[in-house]
Amino acid sequence: MSRLSHPFTLLGAAFALTAGWVAVVLSGVDLATVPTVAVSGIAVLGASFLLAWGAETAEKDVPRAFAIAVLAVLAVAPEYAVDALYAWGAGAGGATIEACSQLTPAEIEAEGSALAEACHSANLAVANMTGANRILIGIGWAGIALFTVWRAAQTGDPAVIDREGWLSDAVELDRDIATEVAFLFLATGWAFLVPLGGGIGAVDTAFLVGLYVAYIGIVIRGDIEAGEEHVGVPHYLQGWETPLRQFAVLFLFLYSGAMIFTAVEPFAHGLEEIGLQAGIPSFFMIQWIAPLASESPELIVVVVLVNKARSTAGFNALISSKLNQWTLLIGTLAVVYSLSLGSYGVLPFDARQSAEIWITAAQSYFALALLVNFEISVREAIVLFVLFASQVLLEFLLIRDLIVLPLSSHDLLLAYAALYGVLGTALFVARRDALKTMLGLAADAARTALGREPVHAEFAD
Repeated sequence: MSRLSHPFTLLGAAFALTAGWVAVVLSGVDLATVPTVAVSGIAVLGASFLLAWGAETAEKDVPRAFAIAVLAVLAVAPEYAVDALYAWGAGAGGATIEACSQLTPAEIEAEGSALAEACHSANLAVANMTGANRILIGIGWAGIALFTVWRAAQTGDPAVIDREGWLSDAVELDRDIATEVAFLFLATGWAFLVPLGGGIGAVDTAFLVGLYVAYIGIVIRGDIEAGEEHVGVPHYLQGWETPLRQFAVLFLFLYSGAMIFTAVEPFAHGLEEIGLQAGIPSFFMIQWIAPLASESPELIVVVVLVNKARSTAGFNALISSKLNQWTLLIGTLAVVYSLSLGSYGVLPFDARQSAEIWITAAQSYFALALLVNFEISVREAIVLFVLFASQVLLEFLLIRDLIVLPLSSHDLLLAYAALYGVLGTALFVARRDALKTMLGLAADAARTALGREPVHAEFAD
């Protein structure tokens, strides 16, 4: 093994990428926008490598699904921080359903008063959350599927299925993700109901957070998998004795989490400022550019895994992240809002944000229909990306008055939500046997976690 490829050298290089940001934080230096974006962005890159290595190393001591769940929470922690900031501002300004209903959408958008600013912050919390969730699927799931197939020629990834036909090559997913898919299916069904209450409240929090707690309770009781060979840094760290190895994993998680948590927000805000200077509307920046920046650690982690022919673990991470964002992120918004308000309250949002939640839920529904047979083809990934990108592009052109359509931006969201819903339902009907298999595997995982025997032996590999 050469010095350049030695695990200590690779670890040192990753830590070196974060050194600049550590120096900025400790010294309190106030950098200009472009240097801030550069230094914080490089730190996010280095921290993402450390996070991926920590999660892979942890698989020797805990179930892989639990290690990936921890990775997913740490990777999207900045998204929680950004949304919590807006939810806190909404509560602090006294934004309630009753108060915000007295203002027109134009008054809220103009932020001409403290109340209008608070109501606008409530809308931004929802917009940022829905943008992050749609990016995770439209770019994350679709992009990583395409990247995995493209890299298979070099990596020899066994998860890639080479098929004849136009864009028919596919990535085969681990059947163990049935648990994540089933819980995500439940969370998606609940999300369709959230706008009907006019805001995010205690019932939403109880159901969605309860779902995630139940999910963690199942995966943490799973077996520790043996047999998947790791390479590089994780292989080296897994050879350490138990106390030292576990300390290394904990340190990698804590350090990379701290780097990501502190660096992504200035990275995202720096990109926002650059976009605003380029004339991009602020609402569009907050819904799309900021979440794209905050999702970057996770996407980098998954790319690292795919490059090591571990696309199965990569997809598991993406699906786990979608689950925790679709449960914990939504559920905790009402908690943060109520703490800021000083009493229990329901985080309000307007009709536009209701449509944003519906299209996000519909996209999730369609994406689950694609994955229910435990694979995603190149053709399916392209459709997933094109639907996402076309909606964002049309919305941008509409709000910039660059095109004229016979429908408003709000109606455009509902039209895409309906399209996702029709396509998803058609797929679920066509793949009803696959849906039955997925639910059976998820039910067996829950029974096993409770110490009971599985009852769907016909679904086992």
